[in-house]
Amino acid sequence: MTGTRGSDLTLRLVLLAAAGALLAGCTPGSGPAASPSPEPATAPAGASDAASVPPSSPDAEPDDGPAPSGEPTVVATGLAAPWSVVLLDGTPLVSERDSARILALDLDGTAREVGTVEGVDTAGEGGLLGLALDDAGRLFVYSTGPDGNRIQRYGLSGGPGSLRLGEPTTILDGLPSASFHDGGRLAVGPDGMLYATVGDAGDRDSAQDLDSLGGKILRMTLDGGVPDDNPFDGSLVYSYGHRNVQGLAWSDDGTLFATEFGQDTWDELNVIAPGANYGWPEVEGIAEVGEYVDPVQQWEPSEASPSGMAYLEGTLYLANLRGQVLRAVPVGDPSTATELYAGEYGRLRDVLPGPDGDLWFVTNNTDGRGSPAPEDDRILAVPVG
Repeated sequence: MTGTRGSDLTLRLVLLAAAGALLAGCTPGSGPAASPSPEPATAPAGASDAASVPPSSPDAEPDDGPAPSGEPTVVATGLAAPWSVVLLDGTPLVSERDSARILALDLDGTAREVGTVEGVDTAGEGGLLGLALDDAGRLFVYSTGPDGNRIQRYGLSGGPGSLRLGEPTTILDGLPSASFHDGGRLAVGPDGMLYATVGDAGDRDSAQDLDSLGGKILRMTLDGGVPDDNPFDGSLVYSYGHRNVQGLAWSDDGTLFATEFGQDTWDELNVIAPGANYGWPEVEGIAEVGEYVDPVQQWEPSEASPSGMAYLEGTLYLANLRGQVLRAVPVGDPSTATELYAGEYGRLRDVLPGPDGDLWFVTNNTDGRGSPAPEDDRILAVPVG
């Protein structure tokens, strides 16, 4: 569905600040073991208003700011369907979806196996998906197991060139899984909590069901517990009404953004507020229906399929699969975007700030849906400034 795109920039910035204040007010807590049964199942008052940032005129120009410059250089080649990349004290760790391997990259881009995640079901879009690191250097892993998607925590031993994966501790399992819509992104937020995106796994109605963890963004302690300040008592659910979120990033003021795959009409960029309902499957894209939060930007799926996302120096960078483009979205005006490298590198799965202040992005042409170039899949780096 579509709606008017006119709005006032000052109002947008005020509402963005309100969403950031909600998130910045979240502090680490502890709670009971994870439970999918919230009581009561009612969003906090004002959550939808705080997250809804009206889009501007389609003729608006993005704010000027640092931008990628020059030709990307190759960081690593020959990867097999890489899904997520994180940096451990400057050492890149890479998840390969179908091999279930976690790799570490040497300075020359050589990949070394850190370990293999056991019991991974690699059917369809499932497999070894998102990675995240906490301040203690522990690795969090999202993968598809025999009984659903799960989140495991691993210790790492050794140093650069000799890292090894320890034994897993499962902190959450039994998440909805299917051959599609598995979500899979993990991130440790500025509040020290672990956030996870869970797709609807083909069960559309689960996204509106607060007794299900499908079609949600979850927030948990680093042990998998329910934080005391989550929006629904006793529940890991942070926001709901999602189809398949695959990108998470926070701006400097603590505002949480998420990328989401739509179905046939619109893919989305959303501002996330605790307890808010983003409308799937009742609405898709900008619908202007009061109880649902509209995205700040939308694209036709053939031009987007936004996956991983990163924040760097005032700009969100979105890696797009079907659209085969890296999009730069200024946080000061998130209804605008600049397209980078359209069609040059094929499908893009992830993007992240590199160890030297540059921007890295990850191709995804060997996943069965792309057309691999001779050195695919690759990680590429480009300076920003």
